Amino acid sequence: MSWYLTRIAEKRTLWLLLVMTLLMTAAFAAVPSIFGITLIDGLSEPNAVWKTIEDMSESQRHTHQWLTATLDVAFPLVYGSLFAGAALRFFGSAGKWLAVPALLVIPVDLVEGAVQICLLGLDREGLEAKAVLTQTKVVLFVTAAVLAIAGVLKSVLTPGKTSAAP
Repeated sequence: MSWYLTRIAEKRTLWLLLVMTLLMTAAFAAVPSIFGITLIDGLSEPNAVWKTIEDMSESQRHTHQWLTATLDVAFPLVYGSLFAGAALRFFGSAGKWLAVPALLVIPVDLVEGAVQICLLGLDREGLEAKAVLTQTKVVLFVTAAVLAIAGVLKSVLTPGKTSAAP
């Protein structure tokens, strides 16, 4: 774990993670319109989730499952590492604590994806779990993103006072 935390706080790694995050974000914007699907990733209310799934064709559900099992597995690993790395790099010793939301959002997002794959297979059992997971993911994501942006701003506004790595 120490190697990972050191590596993600390196300048070149942060740049790579930023580029990958931007490319994956663009893919998430493009893929739904290309395949005519509505992503359930941002939905948490069980009735809205199930209605969206019911409105999909079998082909659309399979496409969504494929997207969730591929791109939506890589995405939290990349953005979570970016946000954690920024906290570690720009906040010195406090960065270890400020990286926690970014490190927690990774498994929460991955579990949410697994639940979504089951739901897209028309298994209603995970609707309540998805509601909790999605809301938790959003809170952790926003917190981690705000901390990462604050860290970047801190490094720009106070150059020379930035920690290089944990």
